[in-house]
Amino acid sequence: MDYCSHSVREIREMLSEIGVPSIESLFSPIPAELRTKQLDLPEGLSEYESLHRITDLAGSTLTDRVCFLGGGAYDHIIPAAVGALANRAEFVTAYTPYQPESSQGTLQALFEYQTAMCALTGMEVTNASMYDGASALAESVLMAMRITDRKRVLVDEGVNPVYRRVIATYLVNHDCEIVEIPLRKDLADEAAILAGIDDRTACVVIQNPNFLGSILDIRKIAEKAHSVEALVVESIYPVSLGILESPAARGADISTGDGQSLGNPLSFGGPSFGFLAVKKTHIRQLPGRIVGETIDRDGKRAFVLTLQAREQHIKRHKATSNICSNQSLCALRALFHMSVIGREGFAELAQLNLDLAAYARKTLSAIKGVKTVNEAPVFNEFVLELPVETNMVVEKLAKKGYYAGIPLGKFYPGREKQLLVAVTEKRTKSEIDGFARLLEESLWR
Repeated sequence: MDYCSHSVREIREMLSEIGVPSIESLFSPIPAELRTKQLDLPEGLSEYESLHRITDLAGSTLTDRVCFLGGGAYDHIIPAAVGALANRAEFVTAYTPYQPESSQGTLQALFEYQTAMCALTGMEVTNASMYDGASALAESVLMAMRITDRKRVLVDEGVNPVYRRVIATYLVNHDCEIVEIPLRKDLADEAAILAGIDDRTACVVIQNPNFLGSILDIRKIAEKAHSVEALVVESIYPVSLGILESPAARGADISTGDGQSLGNPLSFGGPSFGFLAVKKTHIRQLPGRIVGETIDRDGKRAFVLTLQAREQHIKRHKATSNICSNQSLCALRALFHMSVIGREGFAELAQLNLDLAAYARKTLSAIKGVKTVNEAPVFNEFVLELPVETNMVVEKLAKKGYYAGIPLGKFYPGREKQLLVAVTEKRTKSEIDGFARLLEESLWR
């Protein structure tokens, strides 16, 4: 990399401060074969020729695979109307209304988004979106610590492993204790969580359905937590709420999650948005922006940014968060998605996911040597145990056009023969049957 001498000195100082030898080492988690150092474009190409070359390179990316991947990002159908609306000029440039009085259209759209998310989660207040599901969950933990003035956090091991790493990163310089409660087979160890809740507990962090796809009734945990004035933070998969009770009805105090499954494409990992919804009593500790409704001096309906507890608006030491980027365009896609589908359509969508997953689970577990792991109810994601380690099987099926699922050994040592499979409404019966046929062939032929 080429930098001016002034920048080089500053960069070296920053790298030294965080204990990293070079900028390149920051990218070490990315396998070398996946890193592109340059595009290898010949010199002297015109704009059109360069664009044509880059288009050819992009065309070599495989996008026609049958996807059974999940684990927090899902291959859902997106109605054409969502893209048509989101790509309108008045929305494409929308990010942050720093002059809210002159951004009434953006504010109204975000106000409607907040209304939709509250209806979905059963909560009373939500902010105008956050960066992603992982950071939204971490912000929820910080919020719970501020509300309770406590430092002990219980985290179920069934929470997305990536989310747990983000929580640990957020809290690394805080005077607090993170206690991870190991899973009991495929589900949270309810007895261990109940035993761990005491008057030092700030919150219990649960994911529902969890990373293995299993669904937990959190009522007993919520009752015990509330008896000692602790909070329950529940990370959710929004599509599942077309069938499952809302987080508020289950007893959660803070509901959070990733909104990718609401009208946002996978797009090689992003962008997406995080949502964070709470009971009204906690509104003053809610990070990020909140859009409110009011009346202007002429008596007309108007929208404003309210309770602006961000570091850009108030003194940094009083801010509820210093990292709470608002993903307006992605959040608006979620609003369009929910509006186009409607209440009944949302329930039908969830039912279709449930039914297809049930068919896939039955079909795949009928293969010799394959069995299901989940003992608890599941939504559209479940775990299979294979007679061999899953990495080799996943590689074989990828070459034949199927992304079979996520090998769990990567995140849970001892589960190297287990595979996390997700089935959305986008998968057809013939694709599921094809998956089963290829899986059987890879195991026994």
